[in-house]
Amino acid sequence: MLRFAADENFRRDIVQGLRRRDPRLDIATVQERGLRTAPDSVVLEWAASEERVLLTHDLRTMGIAAYERVAAGLPMPGVVFVRWRYPMGQAIDELELLAGASLDNEWENQVRYLPMR
Repeated sequence: MLRFAADENFRRDIVQGLRRRDPRLDIATVQERGLRTAPDSVVLEWAASEERVLLTHDLRTMGIAAYERVAAGLPMPGVVFVRWRYPMGQAIDELELLAGASLDNEWENQVRYLPMR
């Protein structure tokens, strides 16, 4: 099952909903790991070191940092951008499906967006 990391601004209601929906789901937040104010590059390094796909709403700066990691040949286990106003229930449904249906390393070096099409 895919492992997730949620960045500083990722909606807590989505994280809590995912945890309630499937307690087996492994999702860690930057706040829980003491990285609340860490730069994007540090957050991506942490996610890579733990092989976690990063969940974020920060399309502006996190996208740049993710592409820079890939260009530099550094490990990048994947980033999923979720629009801030995307309905919570739909986000939980799609992320739960993603976690359960993905193969190991399938999201490596990938930057994707919800909704998936």
